[in-house]
Parts: sequence; C-alpha cells; structure tokens
Amino acid sequence: MTIETIKGVLTLKVNMISTLTLALLLLFLGSFLRKKVAFFERFCIPAPVIGGLSFSILALILKQSNIITISMDTTFQSPFMIVFFTTVGLGGSFALVKKGGKLLLIYWALCSFLAVAQNAIGVAVAKVVGLHPMLGVMMGAVSMEGGHGAAAAFGPTAEALGVTGATTVAVAAATFGLISGGLIGGPIAKYLIDKNNLKPAVEETMEEESYKEAAGITDSKITAQGFLKHLAIIFVCMTVGSIACDFIAKTGTVLPGYVGAMFAAVIFRNINDKTKTFKLDFNTIDLMGDVSLGAFLSMALMTLKLWELTAVAGPMLVVLFAQVAFMLVFTIFIVFNTLGKNFDAAVMASGMAGHGLGATPNAIANMGAVTEKYGPSTKAFLIVPLVGAFLIDLVGIPNIVWFINFFK
Repeated sequence: MTIETIKGVLTLKVNMISTLTLALLLLFLGSFLRKKVAFFERFCIPAPVIGGLSFSILALILKQSNIITISMDTTFQSPFMIVFFTTVGLGGSFALVKKGGKLLLIYWALCSFLAVAQNAIGVAVAKVVGLHPMLGVMMGAVSMEGGHGAAAAFGPTAEALGVTGATTVAVAAATFGLISGGLIGGPIAKYLIDKNNLKPAVEETMEEESYKEAAGITDSKITAQGFLKHLAIIFVCMTVGSIACDFIAKTGTVLPGYVGAMFAAVIFRNINDKTKTFKLDFNTIDLMGDVSLGAFLSMALMTLKLWELTAVAGPMLVVLFAQVAFMLVFTIFIVFNTLGKNFDAAVMASGMAGHGLGATPNAIANMGAVTEKYGPSTKAFLIVPLVGAFLIDLVGIPNIVWFINFFK
C-alpha cells in the first residue's frame, strides 16, 4: 500500500492482496453484524452486502470530507465472480424440471415474463424521469430478479459502454429490492390466504422431498482431491465460456465474461447427467460457490462510488417504487390466479416477491414465515428455489444482455 497526494488530496492506493484481505475481513464483519442486528437477519441481508456497503459509506465520508481517497486494486474480483456463476451453471440440470412438473414450468414462465417486464418498466420510467435507459435496465431485472450478484456483474459492463455510475445504481437498487421483497412477501400471502379462506392441501400430490434432494445433493465429505477435480471442471467451463464470449464479441454483441462460463457449465452439467462421466459432488460445488460469491460481492460493494448516486437518487426512487408496485399487482392478480388460486399458489406468490425483488433466500424466508403460521406447502419449497436459484438465469440473462445491447 502507498499514500500519494493527487490533485491536493491524499490518496491511499491498496494493492490487490491487501484489497482481497480487506474484502474478506469485511465479509466476516458483515457476518458478525448480521447476527447482532435483528433487521439484517429478518430481511436476509447478505453478509458481504453489510460489510461491503459499510466500508463504501466510510470511503464516501472520507472522500467528501477531503480527508483521503481510497483506491483499490480489484484484480481478483472478476475471477471470483466467474467462478460463482459457473457453479450456478453446474446446478442447472434440466432433469430438475421434471421434479416440479407442469406447475414448475408455469412458475418458470411467470418469472421469465417478470424479467422482461422489469426491464421494460425500468427503461420506460427512467426515460420519464430523465435517466439514461441503461440505468433503467440496471434498476430492472439486473438488480431485481438478478440481485446483488447480477448487479455487481453487469454494472461494469454498462460502465464500459459509457454509463457512469451504473454499478453503484444497480447495487443500490438491489439493496432496495432485497428489503422490499422481504417486506411485501408475507403480507401478499396473508392477504390472498385470508381473502380466499385457503388451507393447505390434505394430501400433497408431490413427493415429500427437499430442494437439496431434488437437486441430487447428498451428505458427503469434502476432500482435497475432490475439491481440485471440481475446480478443474469449473476452470474448463470458464475457459470454454471465455472463448465463446470472444467469438460472440466479434459480432458486435456485448456479453459479460461470466455469461459464457455459466452457460458452458449448464451444457456440461446436462451432458454429464446423461453420460455419467463425472460424479459431481454438489456439497463441494456449493462450498466453492459460497466462497467465491462472498469474496466477489464484498470486493464489489466495498469499492462502490456512492457519490455517483447524488444526482440520480430522487429519480431512482421513482423507478424502484414503480417496480415494487408492479410486483404487488403481478403476484396478487397474475401469479396467484395462474398457479391455481389455492394455498400453494399464495405461498409461491410470496416467494415470487422475495426472489423477484431480492434473492432466493428472501423467497425462502417469506415462505417459511407464511407456512409456519398457516401450514405446509411442499410444492412451493421445491419449485420456488429451483427456479429462483438456477432456472431463471437461463432466460433472465439473455433478456438482460438483449436490453443492454439494444440501449448501448
């Protein structure tokens, strides 16, 4: 680390090792604060969001006070990001679709429609309030259905196209969505259940199996050999994806680096499901995904340039409240009716609000609160995580890429 005076202001330059060290320490700080602060726990705020945003707020105060500017080397951020999305791709087995049957396909279709609608709303309202359409996309499916992961991944892509502050706007929108999704999910289900006097089904038509059982995740011991094997598989998918992205870039289409890796992983997973060439250990894959996501998000959030929000804060709120209003209408009048107007439909509507505005853990938290009060819904706890965690990306990401390229 070095300290220099640039344009009369002290600047602390942090090298890549120190930046990674700080990111990990902030990740642990976020975990600690989440356990201590009920608000964070209640709304499922991720630890890297808590730690990373706390530091970025401190950096904002130091910069605006002309005390010191902090400049960090985020070389490790991109590799961690690509590893995480590759692990997501490895979980995208089409065989899982059969577990949910027709209802899963309907829910998936609703999520796909929502992704397109969120981008359309974001762009339309952004234009009305005088923002760049690309910022509307950042406040659409990128940050709503995509959450902090997609926000931190697609933001730099938009900035590379000349849209200043895209990452900061996207991450701020994702945080707003995360809290909103946790706030409205339970009330939506309560309203639908009470209004229609709904009760859990006497007999579940779907097997009693958890999400992990449906995904083929079993208890296993993680070993160094197994870890290295799965790391090799992930790197191969990343390499193939990188080659594919470079090829597609020659056509003039902007494609974030992780997209190719994720879809290469999806293809590998489904071919491997048929050929049984490799025995995949999803405990190991989940571990690698959790580690890489924590480091990637913490690093992305602690380097946010929050001062770039000053000029767009008011218009941003208009766009974001429009997204929440649409979600209320969508879940109550479309999702609930389309999924069968029954108890399971009401629970899944609360889940849709959770991951449609925030993240899959939000959906689980929403549904958990509802079922704890009103009774079980096996269908909801199988279908919502499968779609929210994996399948939605197969439609949501191409949709985001199209909108970005259309408005670039």
